[in-house]
Amino acid sequence: MNDDADKQHLMGSGGSPYALAQLAKAVTTALTHEDPGTRRRAEDRGRQWRAVLAGMAGGRLAVGSRTPVAGLPAWVTPEVVRGGFATGAASAGGPLLEYEAEAARRAGASEDRRALFAYWHTEDGLDRLSGLLDSGRYEVTVPEEAALLTVAWLARAGNVDAALDLVRELEPFAGRLRFTPRPSVGPAPDATAVHRRTVAEAGEMLARRRPDKAVETQREALAVWQPFGDDLLVHWLQTTEDGRVLARTPDDGWHERGARLLRRYTRLAAEHTYCTKHRNPKENLAILREALEKTVAGRPLDARRLGLLRHAVASMVERRGLPGSERHTALRRQQAAQSALPSHHALAQLVLRRLSGLPQNVGAAEIAPLVAPVSAAEAEETGLPAGAVIPPAVRQAVEGALSAAIGTLVERGVVPSAEVLAELVPQLVAVTTAQLYPDEALRTLMAANYRAFRNRRSLLLLDLERQVRVEELPWVRAVASQRADAETDEASANALRQLGELAVQAFPGTILPNPLVRELTVLARQAELGAPLVEELAADIFMGTFSPKFLAAARVAAELLGGGTLYERYYGIDYAAVRNLAIVEAGEAQTRSYGARTSPGFAKLCAERAGVSPSGARSSWSVASNGTVIEQAQILTTHNLATLVHRVGINPATGWEDLARRCFVTACRLTARVHANPRPLGTIKDVAYAWRQMVFHLSLCTPREQARTLDWLTEEAGRHPAHVAARLAPALAGLRQVAAGGAVDEGTGRRLLGWSTDGHWLRADPMPAA
Repeated sequence: MNDDADKQHLMGSGGSPYALAQLAKAVTTALTHEDPGTRRRAEDRGRQWRAVLAGMAGGRLAVGSRTPVAGLPAWVTPEVVRGGFATGAASAGGPLLEYEAEAARRAGASEDRRALFAYWHTEDGLDRLSGLLDSGRYEVTVPEEAALLTVAWLARAGNVDAALDLVRELEPFAGRLRFTPRPSVGPAPDATAVHRRTVAEAGEMLARRRPDKAVETQREALAVWQPFGDDLLVHWLQTTEDGRVLARTPDDGWHERGARLLRRYTRLAAEHTYCTKHRNPKENLAILREALEKTVAGRPLDARRLGLLRHAVASMVERRGLPGSERHTALRRQQAAQSALPSHHALAQLVLRRLSGLPQNVGAAEIAPLVAPVSAAEAEETGLPAGAVIPPAVRQAVEGALSAAIGTLVERGVVPSAEVLAELVPQLVAVTTAQLYPDEALRTLMAANYRAFRNRRSLLLLDLERQVRVEELPWVRAVASQRADAETDEASANALRQLGELAVQAFPGTILPNPLVRELTVLARQAELGAPLVEELAADIFMGTFSPKFLAAARVAAELLGGGTLYERYYGIDYAAVRNLAIVEAGEAQTRSYGARTSPGFAKLCAERAGVSPSGARSSWSVASNGTVIEQAQILTTHNLATLVHRVGINPATGWEDLARRCFVTACRLTARVHANPRPLGTIKDVAYAWRQMVFHLSLCTPREQARTLDWLTEEAGRHPAHVAARLAPALAGLRQVAAGGAVDEGTGRRLLGWSTDGHWLRADPMPAA
């Protein structure tokens, strides 16, 4: 979920056209897709979208609200589908799960959530919960599953009043929601390591692998049908005289051996179904077999079939040599070795067996033993050749389960993008957040609760409403007094600095994805650094307003980049005016008892810089015009780079010059994708992201580093296809002009932006036809 996302209502009537379109897509997939698993998942999506539409029509769902489901408070985790629509169901609802039923049976209670809820508050129930707390052998998959464990912790800590208050708040939903914790076989995961997928998830990926049809077809042809064809050929050669097949009359023994060959063929055809070449009447194997069927049945071959038979035999001998000859034997030996190689599917099954012996709900501390070559013992058990190497595709599935420091995962390529990094960061933030609690058992519980909470999907909200925060959960509020905030400021600041440096250094030229911004925001709030971090807004639902933190972030950028830096001059920013605007709006906000909800001055500034009327997003709405306004907000704020540098204090080890160069390489690589692309606008937007980050990093370089890098940019552009250098030439000219003290748009120079309302200049083919 994104607890700071500034979202508005979709255009249209309550979002129902979007919901209808999603339902139609799900139904089509459920009816037509060839994969059963995909059809099943599409059926589930169809059920969810029908629930959305029914809830909207019946007034049970309020699209755009923090409490979209009638009768459920904001803290309840809703079931949310694509686009932020709630289905009306609670993620912790539904029928009793097996572990709940087992808990009820052990307690001697009826298999009913309300009865089970009552049991947990008995002396025996609280003792069992306390045992789980001490052992750490539980899982929290939705935050609600942490509620009763919190009650037990409060009770044993002597805070009975807080425990009773929490029970009273939960009790109205006791029969509907799952507050029972999930027992697990293993303790809580290592706090210092993260993993992209669990061992169980890696196993599921391997289990879904199916034999490659093309590979298995070739294997079958080499291992089954080539040897059978050789036997047929030898059988027919026994009737040859002076090089002519059937020049010698076959005896009874030949007929008997032929009948056995035909029975063998019937058995092989039934067992081996990948290769069907042997059924093709034009193939030599089929010609030899059909001729044998007629001859064994006592029917003479007509002239045409006899001619086909003799030609097939002659061509087979000419191509490969006589069976048993040195040439033929060498070929068949080579083909047998090739067909004996184990399939990727078989090796994946072996690795799946190795995974089955590990704890399933966590990552794997060691990957090497899981992807080692086939051992002698395994060869004896499975029939696979000893020493066979695990193929890269299988290794990749397993390597994703490696549990290690996040920097290690980035170095090893397990984390290939900022988006994947964002998926893993909540595991680390959960640990840092839990450090607020001195008690070890409570710390483990709150870390598990945080990880589960971060799986909560964002709702579609309007009027700049804020997503529910973890602090709003009743069981988190109940233990708020246990937090030792002052002791964790430094830990949160260090974690924020390390993650910020990792993201900027590992993935230069890539905008920080919203889920990552969300986690960094949590750390910044805990560290009390006054570090405003902003999200990327969606152009299709943007309504022309910004929350005050955007202006706060622009003010931080002004503090860092004001005074005539390359960035300020390239983008034509008056950062002094931005600072003044921030001071004025801050003063106005202090006079409003209800607090500032938007920053009208910042919205006006962005619209003016984009050449859009401040009310244009409403009166002449278009995605492109919205995009130009949002892009100006990203330029003014540097989309979090200035905040990370100036307030958080990141200082990547490789230096700003190296990051600037790597950003340009990314811009060149993306520009190459624009060529001959019928829909290049999304790519052009990414080019502009990389370019903006390059200009930012260059602005932090020394004058000597800037000059050296500007020369290098031209050299680097020449290493890419000619159309890349030609497309970027106006942007490079504009940058050099600004660096020399001139204007960006003089002569052939152009300022590189990502959005345009009248056709983007980067889209045009710069290479004239020959």
